Amino acid sequence: MNYNSNSDVSENTTIENVEKKVYDQKPTPAFISASWAALFIGMVSYCIGLWNAGMLLNEKGYYFTILLFGLFSAVSVQKSVRDRLEDIPVTDMYYGISWFTTLISILLLIIGLWNANLELSEKGFYGMSFTLSLFAAIAVQKNTRDKRFIENSDE
Repeated sequence: MNYNSNSDVSENTTIENVEKKVYDQKPTPAFISASWAALFIGMVSYCIGLWNAGMLLNEKGYYFTILLFGLFSAVSVQKSVRDRLEDIPVTDMYYGISWFTTLISILLLIIGLWNANLELSEKGFYGMSFTLSLFAAIAVQKNTRDKRFIENSDE
């Protein structure tokens, strides 16, 4: 349904209902596929880089843990933001912790890479594959939630 035309909105419809309908768009299969591909490419690239890196096993574990921590935190932020948008109760404590842990995971990666004995190109590679993975995890979670919402509202 096109909401650009005033004829689509009756006089009894409030602005809030129109805005909510705009957000209820089902993601396209192309965007869903691109999001999953970006997540897979980012995570696999990061892990292949770690596997082939000439660093100690404990360093590899640190960077791998940062990736997992960041992915979980980013999805948690996206879920909290979306829950609040849909008036699903989210405590301020959980919302704050989600943001805090996401920022901490990014900060820990930056500190680790800053102090690492790696080439600048390697540092950039880890930073970019980490960023791609976080963004893609948010997009995948959003698509999954949007798709489920639309499927449940159609029933």
